[in-house]
Amino acid sequence: MEENNKISLVGEVISSPKLSHETHNEKFYTVKVDVKRLSGDIDTLEIIISEKLYDIEKIKLGTRYYIEGEIRSYNYYVSESERRKLVINIFAKNLSIAEETDDECLNNFELVGHICKKPIYRKTPFDREISDILLAVNRLYGKSDYLPCIAWGRNAKFASTLEIGDKIKITGRMQSRQYTKKLNDNEEEKKIAYEMSIITLEKKESEEE
Repeated sequence: MEENNKISLVGEVISSPKLSHETHNEKFYTVKVDVKRLSGDIDTLEIIISEKLYDIEKIKLGTRYYIEGEIRSYNYYVSESERRKLVINIFAKNLSIAEETDDECLNNFELVGHICKKPIYRKTPFDREISDILLAVNRLYGKSDYLPCIAWGRNAKFASTLEIGDKIKITGRMQSRQYTKKLNDNEEEKKIAYEMSIITLEKKESEEE
């Protein structure tokens, strides 16, 4: 089976492990890591780690890790309003302390999936082309991860020609973006959005084709 969801990164731990959930007597923890960009900006990403993969007690603030895994998504229901919130994180499959020779800006993904909404093409105030893509990436056993992706320039123009159901392969960088949500006239809340910033994009033949 084609490996259709993988990401590699080097990140510095900025939060202590926190219990996320337990499945079949296996506990999973969340940790936030900072990943540098070449520009000097920082992407703050959330990692899910199994207690069977790594000794959770050994994960310390300020430690840099080399992480390999998959990008996952799930819907979280906000009970008071019954709204759905899309939560995106990285499910770690390999985890080790980073070497000095490891690229501190490493943050690469490769995804193969299907377009599940018509891409939205637009231009920024500075006339830069951009397209928003929602990509469904299949897991085993019939589950899928729904990942928001963003394309620029020629990739954005090409994405605007894609239709629902088209199969594509993309590579790029997983990014975080802070924004402020207005709750009411007097309150605001700072939030973090995650998106897959596309570097390469190609259309692939579907299994049916």
